[in-house]
Amino acid sequence: NFKLIFRILKYIETCMEYEEFDDDNFTASHFGVSKALFLNILQTLLEAGYISGIKIVTDKCGSDIVLINPHLTLAGMEYLADNTMMKKTYKLLKGIKDITPGA
Repeated sequence: NFKLIFRILKYIETCMEYEEFDDDNFTASHFGVSKALFLNILQTLLEAGYISGIKIVTDKCGSDIVLINPHLTLAGMEYLADNTMMKKTYKLLKGIKDITPGA
C-alpha cells in the first residue's frame, strides 16, 4: 500500500501545479484498486495530515469522496521528498551492487 500512497500523493502534487484539480482521474479505477481500498487509504492520509481538501462522506448508499480544493500539506510534501530520495538511494545502491564483482 505504500506504493499506492506514493502514487496518490504524487498525483495530488502534480494537480497542484494547475488551477483546477483533475478529478476525472482521481478514482479507484485510475489507480487500479478497489473503491474500498482507495477510500481507506485516503482516510488514512487525511488522518495522518498528509492531505487536505478531501472529505469522505458516508450515507445509506455507501461512501464517496467530496473534493474541496485537494492539496498536499507540508507533511505530505515532506513524505514525498523523503521517499523520492530513498528511492533514488536504493536505485544507486542497487546499481553499485550490480556492477561490483562478488557482491
